[in-house]
Amino acid sequence: MEWCEKTWEELEAKGYLSGLSDEEAEKVRKRTGTNIWTKSKRESWLVRFFAQWKDFMILTLVCAAVVSAAASYFNGELSLIDPLVILAIITVNAVLGLVQESRAEKALDALKRLSAPTVQVRRNGQFQVRPATDLVEGDVILLEAGGYVPADARLLEAVNLRVDESSLTGESMPVEKDAKRLVSSQTPIADRVNMVLAGTLVVQGRGCAFVTATGMRTETGKIARQMMEEVPPPTPLQKRLDETGKKLGLGALLICVLVFLIGAFRNLPLFHLFMVSVSLAVAAIPEGLSAVVTIMLSLGVRRMAKANAIIRRLPAVETLGSTTVICSDKTGTLTQNRMVVRMLSNAGGVLERSGEEGRRLLAYASLWCDAFYDKDQVIGEATEAAIVRAAREVGVLKDRWEERYPRIDEIPFDSVRKCMTTVHKDLFGSEGILVKGAAEVIIPKCKYYDAKGTKAVLTETMRTYLIQNNEQMAEQALRVIAVAWRKVERKDIGRKDSYEKNLVFGGLIGMMDPPRPEAKEAIALCHSAGIRVVMITGDHVKTACAVANELGILEGAKRAMTGQELEQLSDQELKTTIASVDVFARVAPEHKVRVVRALQRKGEVVAMTGDGVNDAPALKAADIGCAMGVTGTDVAKNTADMILADDNFATIVSAVREGRIIYDNIRKAIHFLLATNVGEIICIFLAVMLGFPSPLVAVQLLWVNLVTDSLPAVAIGMEPAEPGLMNRKPLPPNTGMFADGMGWEIFWEGCMIGGLTLVTFWLAGKEWGILVARSMAFGVLSLTELFHAVNMRSEESLLRIGFGTNRVMLVALALCVGLQLAVMTITPIASIFQVVPLDGKQWAIMLGVSLIPVIIMEIQKNVRYVRSK
Repeated sequence: MEWCEKTWEELEAKGYLSGLSDEEAEKVRKRTGTNIWTKSKRESWLVRFFAQWKDFMILTLVCAAVVSAAASYFNGELSLIDPLVILAIITVNAVLGLVQESRAEKALDALKRLSAPTVQVRRNGQFQVRPATDLVEGDVILLEAGGYVPADARLLEAVNLRVDESSLTGESMPVEKDAKRLVSSQTPIADRVNMVLAGTLVVQGRGCAFVTATGMRTETGKIARQMMEEVPPPTPLQKRLDETGKKLGLGALLICVLVFLIGAFRNLPLFHLFMVSVSLAVAAIPEGLSAVVTIMLSLGVRRMAKANAIIRRLPAVETLGSTTVICSDKTGTLTQNRMVVRMLSNAGGVLERSGEEGRRLLAYASLWCDAFYDKDQVIGEATEAAIVRAAREVGVLKDRWEERYPRIDEIPFDSVRKCMTTVHKDLFGSEGILVKGAAEVIIPKCKYYDAKGTKAVLTETMRTYLIQNNEQMAEQALRVIAVAWRKVERKDIGRKDSYEKNLVFGGLIGMMDPPRPEAKEAIALCHSAGIRVVMITGDHVKTACAVANELGILEGAKRAMTGQELEQLSDQELKTTIASVDVFARVAPEHKVRVVRALQRKGEVVAMTGDGVNDAPALKAADIGCAMGVTGTDVAKNTADMILADDNFATIVSAVREGRIIYDNIRKAIHFLLATNVGEIICIFLAVMLGFPSPLVAVQLLWVNLVTDSLPAVAIGMEPAEPGLMNRKPLPPNTGMFADGMGWEIFWEGCMIGGLTLVTFWLAGKEWGILVARSMAFGVLSLTELFHAVNMRSEESLLRIGFGTNRVMLVALALCVGLQLAVMTITPIASIFQVVPLDGKQWAIMLGVSLIPVIIMEIQKNVRYVRSK
């Protein structure tokens, strides 16, 4: 039997109400542990640094560096230029990855800060203040407004006790607690009104409770354990780059082996074969790819930060662009996270707020509110703050009404009466009583109703009508408060038993946390972009469905599911059902993780939003976790990949758009880098097959890959969005990097670049010799690849997108051309790269050949454009 099912008498009979002695507490502590959250072991920075070296392309480059050094050593001419350059590249890339990636290591520290520093606990027969870490199961504690609950506990006494459990359960309103009420163990955590949970905040009243769980055994502790066990999945980009790296690495090894075997068959020198193989390995692998991707993601991080999306884990930038489902919390993300008066009604029907009856209802209601304005901000309980705000909007200022009709007596709200009564001087010409509460409690107390300022007898027909009004407002997921009043003689003030009799029914005030105005438009944009939006909330299903309908989330045959219904389904059943469910209500933390996992099993890329402790496991399990920056707990922020600085769902959609731009540009950059590397491979491979000397040496290939390739690739990352970016569906997660014919495009572009380089080398060799031929081949390859970067900017013709729309590209081209000229003309540098001086004719030939790919690609783009029209 769960603690929530035990009666007060059972607890008393077993001695649970008397507390523990220090000796008894110590015995329990040895068995159950201290009231703290334990930490998972953190990896050292050294381990995380070398984890950056696990990429297959990186390992292949390491092998190339070792082979290069070994080959030169055994040849008697130890040369460390190539291997040192390669290792420097790898090290820089690893450092960039280590610095940029942010982990969720601080999440458990934030959980610890949620615990109350001290608590009043009954020890040795009397209450005393102790550190919250001293608590054990069996202790009896006192709870007061403004304090955090230090452990999970069963209430023994609750006096007007209300607890804000939003950070743990997702419930948007403070929960009214009832120590005497029994609930089933099958009841969701959010509805266990006789229990309080560690880390939640007491906002009103006081209570006494018996501790049932501490530390990692609490509901919050279970979440901490989930967080430790949860491993963030690799991002779609990481999967695609890993797959690409393996293909490139294996391809490079196969080509190296093939070249070596052919050379050995032709009885070529072993050292020459080794160096050609190293050159091929260097040519096959785009050394700057990892660094280029990291830089492009970093630039995206900066742009997204300006749009209120703060990225904590670098690959998350691209993941956003691949997102197929956004699982969003309701309160504060899709809604404004504040109660707003949505409807007023009385016996005559729906009221206009600015009308006489509407203003009067709000004016009387504001008098019994304890909420007040501090400058331009309302301070107080959510429903009262909504009424005071609504009254001010129609010109009714609460502070002036209080001066005019001061409160002279009251009966506070309690959970048994479910209403609150205040008495005001000079109201209704004498003294006046105002009563608020649940409609089912207030209406039976009324004998009359207000009819445009006059008192009319409340008939059974009218009573039924008022009850129906209340039900209709509740059906719209409004939180309804009934208002009643009556005149009282001054001689009767103090006779509280008569205050709530023969009341005049004043009206009903319907409130809710309304959707953000921009959220509906953002959700519509998601749908047009092929992204599904799923609401996951701890709130009631009616409230959730009302908001979902208003926002356009529940469409067609979609439906809502509660946490209890979800628990009845197996993982396989949930995977089958989840396609038809777009709203999950009254869910527990483990439910959110199950929903995320079910979507991922269906091949979806899931973004999850949240702000509370209860959201942390799901944030970590999702492909990208988005925490709220304003209302979010430290736990959620430290677990998430992205933080929304404005808590706005529309910001997620803007981030998705940015992610798509980044992914498109990364794909263009990879296309460019691989096409140029394929060109290098083809050039060298064909030269060996044809019996030519090597057209390029390893150090020249390294220069091309690192400088004349990498800078333009970064510039490609600055390209603006392609037309119709948010009108297309997300790329399926299992789509390879070479999908949609990109592999064939890379191959033929590589053939074009490699062929032009080899032909130049062959013709120049016949005319001017090997040294000039190699120098010209080096120049043609570099310039051809630089100009090809301009081709990669867009699938549209340069004439249509304009040359100046990407100024970074112009700067990169100018810089790289300048560097290439320096390498080929400054004698000390040219000698390192084995380049000899060239005359004007040779330079003109190089330039003319280098422009051929631009001309060919422009013709191809314009033909494609004409066909599409």
